[in-house]
Amino acid sequence: MSKFSKRLGFAVLFASVALPAFAADMVEPVPEVEPTPVVEQTAYNGWYIRGDAAYRWSELRGINYITYGAGCCTLPGTKDFDFGKLKGALSLGGGVGYQVTNHFRVDLTGDYFFKSKFRGQTSDFTSVSVDTSSYSAFLLLANAYADLGTYNGFTPYVGAGIGGANVRWNDLRNTIEPGIDNFHKGARNWRFAYSLMAGASYCLTDKLALDGGYRFTRINGGRMFEEHSAGGVSLGAGPGFDRGFNMHEVRAGLRYSFGGNSNCAAPQTVSYEPAPVYKQ
Repeated sequence: MSKFSKRLGFAVLFASVALPAFAADMVEPVPEVEPTPVVEQTAYNGWYIRGDAAYRWSELRGINYITYGAGCCTLPGTKDFDFGKLKGALSLGGGVGYQVTNHFRVDLTGDYFFKSKFRGQTSDFTSVSVDTSSYSAFLLLANAYADLGTYNGFTPYVGAGIGGANVRWNDLRNTIEPGIDNFHKGARNWRFAYSLMAGASYCLTDKLALDGGYRFTRINGGRMFEEHSAGGVSLGAGPGFDRGFNMHEVRAGLRYSFGGNSNCAAPQTVSYEPAPVYKQ
């Protein structure tokens, strides 16, 4: 075989190997999709309703009344009750709220305070009288709570509320001695109120929680009873004003969560994948 034939053979062999590789380099690159992690977001928000029952002890911060100097021994001015005490009573309430995060929630509540009996005493230079009445109230509050984490189904919390109370006093009966009674018409009015609370909830199901705790409520003072008069003529005393209440409540109730999530349910996740990344 001649040298020319050998060189031609080598050239054909080289071309048969190199041309396919060169052609492969000329083909448009195939996009490579990098693995993309799934991003998870926890959703704790959701509406809930609640119902509560409580037993309360109320403390009066004082009572005063105006006198007009009627009779021999009463001087004009303002006098204080010698003392005034209230008995414990029940209350019922309900509300609607929103779980903002697993550590923060808000709600709007209304509570009806059943009648609490009042007994007090007034005196002057010559006599001592016994005063009896009762009060009931409706308390409306906007509340915020910090949930402090869930441990074996228990979620301790602290909270505070602000709002108003509609206080209704029944007529005051002033007994000077057996058979001698004076009556003062009871007053009704709205007053500023605030509350502080602490407690814990326990998961009964993924949506239902048992809630128990303590609530302190301060209600501002206001008119307690009207002036004692007959035929438009003042008979010596009134009107009267209480200086407000300090209320201590032991409370228990249920909270039911709709949609979303609560501290009783397993975290809900929303998954999505970012757009593919192409590699040249």
